[in-house]
Amino acid sequence: MTQYTPMIRQYLQVKADYQDAFLFFRLGDFYEMFFDDAIKASQELEITLTSRDGGGEERIPMCGVPYHSASNYIEQLIDKGYKVAICEQTEDPKQAKGVVKREVVQLITPGTVMDGKGLNDKENNYIASVNPFQDETFGLAYSDLTTGESKVTLVTEGIQNLLNELATIGAKEVVLPPGVDEETLRKINERNDLTLSYENETSLDPSFSHLVESLDQEKLKVSAARLFQYLFRTQKRSLDHLQEAETYHIYQYMKMDYYSKRNLELTETIRSKGKKGSLLWLLDETMTAMGARLLKQWIDRPLIQVKEIQKRQTVVEVLLERFFERQDLRERLKEVYDLERLAGRVAFGNVNARDLIQLKKSLQQVPVLKHLVQTMGNEATDALVSDLDPCEDLTDLLEQALVENPPLSIKEGSLLRDGYHEELDQYRDASKNGKSWIAELERKERERTGIRSLKVGFNRVFGYYIEVTKANLHHLKEDRYERKQTLTNAERFITPELKEKESIILQANEKSVELEYELFIGIRETVKEYIPRLQKLARLVSELDVLQCFATVSEKRHYTKPAFNDERRITLHDGRHPVVEKVMGAQEYVPNDCFMDAEREMLLITGPNMSGKSTYMRQIALTSILAQIGCYVPASKADLPVFDQVFTRIGAADDLISGQSTFMVEMLEAKNAIVNATQQSLILFDEIGRGTSTYDGMALAQAIIEYIHENIGAKTLFSTHYHELTALEEELIKVKNVHVSAMEQNGKLVFLHKIKEGAADKSYGIHVAELADLPQELIRRANEILTHLEREENESSVSRSKAEAAGTKEKTNDELNEELAQLSFFQTEETAAKESPLTSKEKKLLDELKKLDILEMTPLDAMNTLYGIQKKLKK
Repeated sequence: MTQYTPMIRQYLQVKADYQDAFLFFRLGDFYEMFFDDAIKASQELEITLTSRDGGGEERIPMCGVPYHSASNYIEQLIDKGYKVAICEQTEDPKQAKGVVKREVVQLITPGTVMDGKGLNDKENNYIASVNPFQDETFGLAYSDLTTGESKVTLVTEGIQNLLNELATIGAKEVVLPPGVDEETLRKINERNDLTLSYENETSLDPSFSHLVESLDQEKLKVSAARLFQYLFRTQKRSLDHLQEAETYHIYQYMKMDYYSKRNLELTETIRSKGKKGSLLWLLDETMTAMGARLLKQWIDRPLIQVKEIQKRQTVVEVLLERFFERQDLRERLKEVYDLERLAGRVAFGNVNARDLIQLKKSLQQVPVLKHLVQTMGNEATDALVSDLDPCEDLTDLLEQALVENPPLSIKEGSLLRDGYHEELDQYRDASKNGKSWIAELERKERERTGIRSLKVGFNRVFGYYIEVTKANLHHLKEDRYERKQTLTNAERFITPELKEKESIILQANEKSVELEYELFIGIRETVKEYIPRLQKLARLVSELDVLQCFATVSEKRHYTKPAFNDERRITLHDGRHPVVEKVMGAQEYVPNDCFMDAEREMLLITGPNMSGKSTYMRQIALTSILAQIGCYVPASKADLPVFDQVFTRIGAADDLISGQSTFMVEMLEAKNAIVNATQQSLILFDEIGRGTSTYDGMALAQAIIEYIHENIGAKTLFSTHYHELTALEEELIKVKNVHVSAMEQNGKLVFLHKIKEGAADKSYGIHVAELADLPQELIRRANEILTHLEREENESSVSRSKAEAAGTKEKTNDELNEELAQLSFFQTEETAAKESPLTSKEKKLLDELKKLDILEMTPLDAMNTLYGIQKKLKK
């Protein structure tokens, strides 16, 4: 350290406490970075890397950004997952003895961003703390610093449940205790791409202990306290808007793992990772940012208590019926700004006058919202708005104090109304009269000197001055003009009277601005006292906004109110996939029914590729989720059970980060469902087993079906191209075959997208390839190969049957003849016709049997031949 200059030594001392962050070190009008920070920042921000003499043998790498535009650079670094420590000068350089004192005033991280482009108005910005305990449970606390919302829970049954929760809340940063094992760190970070931070302290200052006092378990308190302590330590200010940690339990809500939410595209699509095309995109008819955030929370956590669901349904029903009142409500909600984040900015100390004007306008809408809802005359809606608090005293204060269009800066005046404060009015009057005197002086001097271009001006360096062009200098004959500044084409002067008035005006201006700033800070401190009331108001307005959103979507999309039953029965008439229907248009979408009860626990779905099997499966799950968040559903009739969990295995995807193949991901998703599902769950399995060989895949698929049927009993939709599995309907009493119909028309495949009873007879794979416009030569060749493979399969089937028969215990001719007689299709044409009319296929079969002259064969040969034909027919 001794080799460096005092300033560089100071930098290194501060940097020692912030090794994992970029240190923005304030030097005059720049934030400077040195050493490795400078090298890395120059690459990430694409700014020039320079160097300076730091006192050592070699020059020190250095780069910097202007302090007035630093926020843009900080946002870029935070967006890439980095942390930035802001180190400011904490004493006046003019009064400093030696190096100016500096210290870090804030650590900005992905989880503690308070404003800027990095924040999405419609999404929470959560920071979480994870606390592993020895009994394999995890304490999980999370908070949104922008709104003050804080929650905590205990996660049991392994780290996978923890990862699912982190994915559900979308945490940007995770705070851990020191010493967490590497395997846990790897698992936490491999999928969520989180910024990791560490906090050892869990003892809160007594003034903040109320944040965890209501928690009844020590594990919960430790988890929440670690998070709060990290926030206080890094933000270095009072966070009055942080709410008491609220306990929740994962099993209070419908449980969906990371894969299921991704596969169902609840809040973002698989391909684009964007909102468009997701269920959230379809539903978002909210009018406020805080309503949009609550909507996402509800989609992530559907309810499982029927009474709570029905409470939401009742409000939606009333709002749906009262169209005009609902439209007025939407217009008023549009005028409500983000009360949650405004309260956060007030507490954080970075609120400006424009923010407070937004707060005032929002509060002015509250009495109107309350009146509109109360005119609907329903107990449920009245209860929802009974506690809406307009904070009238605060509204009056803001109305009396602030001008309607204040400037962005709070340090340059012009924020407060005339008449708000007597002393401020006096300063303003002095300043205003002084400026009038200046204008009068300019008029008089022009008349007295005869110089029409003479002007009285002002700048921050020289103050007030009289400016005369050089061409008119000969008109000035009085000694009272004192030269102040020479320009190219003019001279600037002052007079004793002007200098005296300047002192009065500038003093009034300066004092006015200083007093106005102090008064604004006082107003801000008063607003802080209302934060708990504002946060409660925000929650109620958000809930009202989401429920009107449900009513609006339900009306626009012609959804129906679902009923719930305890018999685990699904009855859907004219069900639709909500998102696909919106994209296609209601006129084009083909609706389908679904019925499942105690006798129909599992639907085995067959049909061509692209015919709509996956869409049908997803629409059942999405309909259940919509119902359990309290919304109406896309169907003409809906009677549903309440599902505790939804599991999906849809689509092909690998996981390169953790080194897992497509088939391994498929098996892990299947395992997750099989291990965790209950009789109250819903399982969607699409094409299980296709990632391996045909026989392996078919064997696994059948074993999975049998296991769910015999051991779990969950409602299951299982789509497959293994047509051999359709035979399970005869063996497993609760498995039923359905198929998505298609037809050939003029040699072309036409999808009907209609679910019908029974199994599909063909896969139409080559037809689909033809629809994809593959070359005709390729299509012809594929048909040739298919014909050849089918012929080979038939021949090998007969050979296997013969081999199997040859290996069996020898039977007498009488025994074999008796078995032949019992085969249902072994009849003469006359006998068959007597019992029932023959179909064309049966006639064709009898013709083939005649050609074989099967009755002239030995009984053993006949049996082998007939078993081969029987197997072919079953296909």
